[in-house]
Amino acid sequence: MPLYMVVERFRNGDAAPVYRRFRERGRMAPEGLAYISSWVTEDLSTCYQLMETADRALLEDWIRNWTDLVEFEVHPVMTSQEAAKRVASKQEA
Repeated sequence: MPLYMVVERFRNGDAAPVYRRFRERGRMAPEGLAYISSWVTEDLSTCYQLMETADRALLEDWIRNWTDLVEFEVHPVMTSQEAAKRVASKQEA
């Protein structure tokens, strides 16, 4: 299933409103969009979140729930193991 690295920059560098909404409403992700893991910078200004979905539109639906508090970048990614397989198959061709 496709993976996406979502870079979330908290508006005004302020994580408090994001965590408050999360505490009150949860992730607000539609069914079919799976949260894998996340990491937050030491200064609490940016979150890197790994999400998984077969339907990119679900990711956009989820983002709309947060755009008032967060600026988003979305990058399709793959595991290192998948990258190694792709590289190997190109070298064999």
